[in-house]
Amino acid sequence: FNFTFATGKIFQKMSVFKSLPRIYSVLNLDVSSRSVTPILIRNYHEKVIDHYENPRNVGSLDKKDTSVGTGLVGAPACGDVMKLQIKVDENGKIVDAKFKTFGCGSAIASSSLATEWIKGKKIDDALKITNKDIAKELSLPPVKLHCSSK
Repeated sequence: FNFTFATGKIFQKMSVFKSLPRIYSVLNLDVSSRSVTPILIRNYHEKVIDHYENPRNVGSLDKKDTSVGTGLVGAPACGDVMKLQIKVDENGKIVDAKFKTFGCGSAIASSSLATEWIKGKKIDDALKITNKDIAKELSLPPVKLHCSSK
């Protein structure tokens, strides 16, 4: 069984690579008090913020380990690059998953969530997870899915 190929396939099906609307800091002028108060406008769900600020399973596995597969994918349109590694036991169960992502908040959040979801699953079950599943869980808008169709 080719673990590297399987990792790449899992990765391609789950990756959501497109910038979410950025967090914008704007000034709100309160004319009655003549004060200027900064407010933060969030255009994405708190789950994205949580996974972006506290990503799970960041790092690398030992690529010399024969039970470790590595997938690497990028989205030229927005410049995101992600490496996903899985460690699979003798029964085909994913026992560990790590990622490194260079990209936007949605790519980092998607990578983090994906590693949480695939740990403990058989490879065939992990392959059933799609980018739409990830996007739905993170409440990503549908317009952001076009960069995930690789």
